[in-house]
Amino acid sequence: MAENTNTLSNNTVAIQTAEISVRKDGLYSKVIREFTSNRVAVIALIGIFLIILSSAFATQLTPYDPLERDAQVRLQGPSQLHPMGTDSLGRDILSRVLHGGQISLQVGFLSIAISVVISVPLGLIAGYAGGKADNVIMRVMDVILAFPGLILIIWLVGLLGSDLINIILAIAFFSLPNYARMTRGVTLSIREMEYVIAARSMGAGPLRILFIHILPGVMGPLIVLTTLGVSGAIITGASLSFLGLGVSPPTPEWGSMLADGRGFLRNAWWISVFPGMTITLVVLALNVVGDALRDALDPNVFSS
Repeated sequence: MAENTNTLSNNTVAIQTAEISVRKDGLYSKVIREFTSNRVAVIALIGIFLIILSSAFATQLTPYDPLERDAQVRLQGPSQLHPMGTDSLGRDILSRVLHGGQISLQVGFLSIAISVVISVPLGLIAGYAGGKADNVIMRVMDVILAFPGLILIIWLVGLLGSDLINIILAIAFFSLPNYARMTRGVTLSIREMEYVIAARSMGAGPLRILFIHILPGVMGPLIVLTTLGVSGAIITGASLSFLGLGVSPPTPEWGSMLADGRGFLRNAWWISVFPGMTITLVVLALNVVGDALRDALDPNVFSS
């Protein structure tokens, strides 16, 4: 009798597991199908990957050293030898744009990654625990939000020094409230759902509930917000370099290249236009992907 009961219990668990797996597979397939139906978003995603790969393999793709000066070809317009022209020191713009992407993309992706790793656990704790923990964490986030964004980042970079690591940390610090507040809000709504209450009643510990039951519900909004956050971080990093607070010259970076071309807009427009176009295309592509992910992860899509 006991063996039959155990067998029945095992079969029930197996059936429930299979049903959950099927639902998850259906959920993922719906998300993928919804996203890939947006051709513009797919093209934007491919473009982002191409820019990342081009920057990662810039040394192999470009025949010129981004720091090499050649006075004989200074201020030459786009040509077969220099598709994006040369700057006032005779440096190849294409080489500098691709190598500059290594810095700008690092700032965008790493700063947001650091911010997410720190702020998401804080948001989970604040939303689930409530009370004093919630008050302390959220008041700290409010203090960060009380300062104007770019001014706070400029102050931090000026305090820490204008190297790549400090720029990434400064942008990550300013981005903390965005992800902590979003995570807290989603956690507050999920923690009262039936499956979380059931897990709690069955003796599941807080860590298991947070990371097994609540965190998956946070991932959808988090992915969308992260995608949009990377584009904002790239613009912020470029702004710092444009103001002279980025990586030290002559290291190429998109924002500093824009600054280099300010005095040559009338007779050598390509010095600023091509880095500016690159920033615009990357940010636009990230925003398009973020919007498409938001539509694909819309709960109304899952219920249909």
